[in-house]
Amino acid sequence: MKKFINAPENVVTEMLEGLLFAHSDLLKTADDNVKNIVRKDAPVKDKVAIISGGGSGHLPLFLGYIGEGMLDGVAVGEIFASPSSSQILSVTKQVDSGKGVLYLYGNYGGDVMNFDMAGEMAEMEGIQTAAVIGTDDVASMPKGEEDQRRGVAGLFYLYKMAAAKAEEGSSLEEVVRVTEHASRNVRTMGVALSPCTLPEVGKPTFNIEEGQMEIGMGIHGEPGYYKGKLQSADDITSTLIEEISEDLSLNQGDEVSVLINGLGATPLEELYIVCRKVKDIFLDREINIEKVYVGEYATSLEMAGLSISVLKLDDELKRLLHRPFNTPFHKQL
Repeated sequence: MKKFINAPENVVTEMLEGLLFAHSDLLKTADDNVKNIVRKDAPVKDKVAIISGGGSGHLPLFLGYIGEGMLDGVAVGEIFASPSSSQILSVTKQVDSGKGVLYLYGNYGGDVMNFDMAGEMAEMEGIQTAAVIGTDDVASMPKGEEDQRRGVAGLFYLYKMAAAKAEEGSSLEEVVRVTEHASRNVRTMGVALSPCTLPEVGKPTFNIEEGQMEIGMGIHGEPGYYKGKLQSADDITSTLIEEISEDLSLNQGDEVSVLINGLGATPLEELYIVCRKVKDIFLDREINIEKVYVGEYATSLEMAGLSISVLKLDDELKRLLHRPFNTPFHKQL
């Protein structure tokens, strides 16, 4: 293992201390706990608050999306480990302005359990909460069992839509409606070329042989559905887009937004090669790409690989897509 760290057990705390210092204009802690991070201006008056959370190791997911036009707060766990229910409750109390709080996170057992517990505790303290769970990973479960799928990079779109709706002054019920609608219309497929190494473990979490790739692998190293010889960028892109298009029932004339996401060790140059092929495929099918995002949006430490997320748009989602946001890692004016 070769990493720029000190003691492995201090990686998350030291990372958060550095991040809070670097972005002190946008972020602050709740209850002086560096693992509980909220907007600098929280609570925001007369606005539904949106909280996410999960294990570290996926920057900019989750805490990189705190800011105006995005999340109000995040509860941060250790690497690939869920935050506690008490953390989530602390963040909830810090961001609540009296209009309700939406919990928005990926479909992982520990996260589901602890957000559920925090919601029950918050309700006992008079804070109204609701939850929407991201389930965009096509490879993790077959069609018809979408509610069992993992939440991966497509969470970006759920954050974007929920927050944009909340910034308009909408009710908690309306924010939930839009977020669930977006969730039904976003799909993600990924491919990995190399594993990642957890600092406290000190060795790769899985193995991919030289010259091989694995399609459908999860962001914690969950097994994919195909392992084989590394293909060209165009062939891989075609496979991922075909799976997404079929699952999302994309047709001629549809409008979409596309997110091409690096998993931690993939050069931007390679992501743009994939972007080029996505454009060609959708142009050929007469599907309009309204907006494209390219970069790192949900990583897995230093895993080499990428994922493609597609959001099928309608008039409401298109309008919300273009609302501005400002977070430590991304800005859209």
